Amino acid sequence: MAITSKNKVSINFSNAGMSDIVFLLLLFFMLTSTLVHPTALKLLLPKGATQTSARPMTTVSITKDLQYYVEDQPIQLENLEAALQSKVGSNPEIYVSVHADRSVPVEYVVNIMNIAARNQYKLILATTPK
Repeated sequence: MAITSKNKVSINFSNAGMSDIVFLLLLFFMLTSTLVHPTALKLLLPKGATQTSARPMTTVSITKDLQYYVEDQPIQLENLEAALQSKVGSNPEIYVSVHADRSVPVEYVVNIMNIAARNQYKLILATTPK
C-alpha cells in the first residue's frame, strides 16, 4: 500500500516580493539623486566654523578667474541682477548662496551683497568645514 500525502510542496519560486524590493530601492535612489545639487565649478571655498540649515533657492559662484555664474551658467556682472530677479522673483524669504573661491578679493563678493540688498535677498556664504 503506497502512502501519499495530500499536501504537496510546491517547488516554484515567487518573484513578487523580490520585485517589490527592487522597485522600492530604485524609487529611493531616484529620489535621493535629485536632492543632490552638484556644482560643476571647482572652487576652493574658505573655511568656516558654523554651518546653516537654510536651503538656498539658487547659487551665485565666483571663480578664481573672477567669472560669475548663476547655478552653472556664466553671466556678466551687469546682467547678474536681472538674472537673479528672473530666477528668484521678489519673495523676501529667499536665500541666495554665494560660492566664492578663497582667492577672490572681497570687493567681488560685495558686488553680490549689494545686489542682494537692493532686492532684499538673504545671502548665505558657502564655506567648507574646518
